[in-house]
Order: sequence, then structure tokens, then C-alpha cells
Amino acid sequence: ITRLQSEALQGAFGPEVIVDHAMRYGSPAIGERLAALRAQGCDRICVAPLYPQYSGATTGSVLDEVFDVLRGERWMPALRTMPPYHDHPAHIAALKTGLERGLAKLDFVPDRILLSFHGMPKRTLELGDPYHCQCQKTARLLRESTGRSEAEMPIGFQSLFGRAEWLKPYTLPLLEEMAGSGFRRVAVLMPGFSADCVETL
Repeated sequence: ITRLQSEALQGAFGPEVIVDHAMRYGSPAIGERLAALRAQGCDRICVAPLYPQYSGATTGSVLDEVFDVLRGERWMPALRTMPPYHDHPAHIAALKTGLERGLAKLDFVPDRILLSFHGMPKRTLELGDPYHCQCQKTARLLRESTGRSEAEMPIGFQSLFGRAEWLKPYTLPLLEEMAGSGFRRVAVLMPGFSADCVETL
């Protein structure tokens, strides 16, 4: 969550609710911000990992860090965690609005709109991680809300590491396939991120 997003949420919730933000990897750190909330007298905290689709490597990692930090504390707040919101109507509506605004700024009409999600090893799916299924549902609901077909708005997975097989189809070969089929104008949307980051760039 960015500082501006945090300020917007603060305005939405009112002065009686303190909204803060932390980074899983980086600064401000989760432990640092939990300590700051404690210093302000917060005894009921909702942790909202900003990954729309759940994966043990993303949302699960954030929650692991929160509980690891609190494990060493004598002070324990009442804690709630926000569930995945991959199919929440407000999230789908926000994706649609963002897509429409982005398309309106282009000086071309795309032949295809690629929905590119962060990749995960295929093994995560085989172990029961719901990430792949939740990505597919987000894509389906966004297609339905915009009146586009799967062919017009395909899904891909980016950011591969190592030699293991990852979730498919991979984004880069999919783009190459589009080019080979004569599609020259492609827009890319990343519905697995609530804020821009190195992965979206």
C-alpha cells in the first residue's frame, strides 16, 4: 500500500480508525509499524495483505511475518486478517474502471488485452494453493464485466525463476504467439497487484 492509498483509506474510515502501511520486504517493515500502532493504543488490528488472489508465497508470507513479529511480544492485539478479494464486486469494478481509463489514454485500439498475473511454481497448485484458480476467476469476471471473450482478453503468467515448471501460459511466449498471429497492438493489465511495483513494470 502506498502512502497516498493509506491516506485515502484514512479519509474513508474516519479519525477513529488509524490506517498504516508496511512492506513485506523493505521499509517501513511490518514489525516497525505494528510497534507504532501499539504505541498509539491500537488493540484491534485488521491486517490487509494487498494481494487480491491468495498464495502462500504472497498473502501467506505477509501473515507469517505478522505472526512471527507478534510471537515475540507480550502485548497481543485482537487480530483479524482480510480474506482474498479476487472476486469481490468492488475489486472487479475497480479493475474495469482502471482498464477503461488506461485504454482511453492509448493512441490505438488494442487487438488483444493480456491479463498478466505474477507466476508461481506449478507445484503450488498441486499442493492446493488457490492462487491459480483465483486468478482465473478474476479474469473471467473482468471479461464478463467488459463484455470481452477469453480470446480477446487472454491470461498469462510472468516472472519465472529457476528450472521448475511454473503456471502456464507464460506471458512472453503468449505475446510472441500473438505477434505470430498478426496481432500488433496489445495492452497489458496486471490484475494481481493493487499497486505498481517492479513486477508490473
